[in-house]
Amino acid sequence: MGKDMNEKLQQLHDKTMEILGTIGMKFLHPEALEILKGNGIRVDGDVAYFTESQLMDWVNKAPESFTLNARNPEHTVHIGGDSTVLAPCYGAASITDKVGVRHPATFEDYMNYLKLFDANPYYHINGGLLVQPSDIDLATSGLAMFYATLTHSEKCLFVPAGDRWQIDPIMESCIHYFGEDAIAAGPHVLTIVNVNSPLMFDNRMFETLFTFASHGQPFPIVNCSMAGSTSPMTLAGTIAQINAEILPIVALSQMVREGTPVLFGTATATADMATGQIAIGSPEGALCYKYCTELAKFYGLPCRGGGALTDSKLVDAQAGYESMITLMTDYTNHMNLVIHSAGILDGYATTSYEKVIQDFEIIGYLERYMHDIDINDETIPLEVMAEVGHDGEYLTHPHTFDWCRSEPYIPTISSRGHVADPVHQLDMRIDERRQQLMDAYVKPEVDESKLGVIKDILVKAGTDRSLLDRIETM
Repeated sequence: MGKDMNEKLQQLHDKTMEILGTIGMKFLHPEALEILKGNGIRVDGDVAYFTESQLMDWVNKAPESFTLNARNPEHTVHIGGDSTVLAPCYGAASITDKVGVRHPATFEDYMNYLKLFDANPYYHINGGLLVQPSDIDLATSGLAMFYATLTHSEKCLFVPAGDRWQIDPIMESCIHYFGEDAIAAGPHVLTIVNVNSPLMFDNRMFETLFTFASHGQPFPIVNCSMAGSTSPMTLAGTIAQINAEILPIVALSQMVREGTPVLFGTATATADMATGQIAIGSPEGALCYKYCTELAKFYGLPCRGGGALTDSKLVDAQAGYESMITLMTDYTNHMNLVIHSAGILDGYATTSYEKVIQDFEIIGYLERYMHDIDINDETIPLEVMAEVGHDGEYLTHPHTFDWCRSEPYIPTISSRGHVADPVHQLDMRIDERRQQLMDAYVKPEVDESKLGVIKDILVKAGTDRSLLDRIETM
């Protein structure tokens, strides 16, 4: 008999406290070190060492859940508890076509992805670093992507992380758009804060954390260690390191502002020992997500994991089964925020339109599975069963007509029954579904009176005004 989960979590916790008490966590930003020292944390050079009581006192100040407010209240979401909220893919710099050929992502690709995710009803968060466009200035691309999301989506606002000169104009713009009182009252904009493995926190991520925490805005704290490469080969050792990397940053966020909503997150998987590259579609990665959710609950925090992940180079069987195992792990373990929930290929290196649409289908299957079944007189229709008896049929019965569009999930791209061209059926249906979603996209109305000021803020930060003008018309 194996150990029960509570015993495993306690052992992971105890080992984490040993790591942070003896090896410590390295902080590169001098301001972060000053905040830690000012709150009684022992700092030697640029390494901070935590006692259990110090660490847990701060971790316990973070909320168990929070509400992320959208411009359109219909898309406002609760993050925590048993909820699972989807966010788009993030960070790939290239697009892969149907046959596996890559090309650099463009800003037009960014806008297309923004519209595809906006038209999908399963999504209530949009934006972030959907792809990294190659045809606009890299330094200010995050500001342009923020403006594109603000002007083209009413869903919860997800924005890229950045240095202070990049992230402060985004926050200033959000305050202007939503109102200072609204931002002070609760979360309206989400970003992501990453940790460097092993056991280090860099300048850029601290500056993102500081700006967001100062305004009480939420972010997942995430590592992406690779077992056997940037963390121990054994999963237990890797999960203990995950814990040791996340908890000090949770504490730091609370030192900046108590009550800042943060998520315990990971994008960890194993390294492939044949190549040294990350293996995100592995069962080991799924296990890391499982323990991420369990540790988050152990500490009373919401959690974030990765979603439809694969190491396949194109949309094929491998892309399907690897994406399903990671997404199914998220759903069945109640991962609260799932980033990379659609579109990722080749260990985060690329994305594709076809993969986005295929993953939308997987999400539909899982949403139906998690809905489970209702048991009542309508769903167990004894009168109908008696009427049909032993020699009748249900196909033409009114009860079937009443339920046939609500009880089963109706696939958008999957084939059932006889098809004339099974070889090309999936490709054709993916293309059709992509076009349906693009046609369904409706650009929301935006408060034009506020956009002028926001454009001035972003231009002052270095963004090309003509690009911002062009975004409004895309």
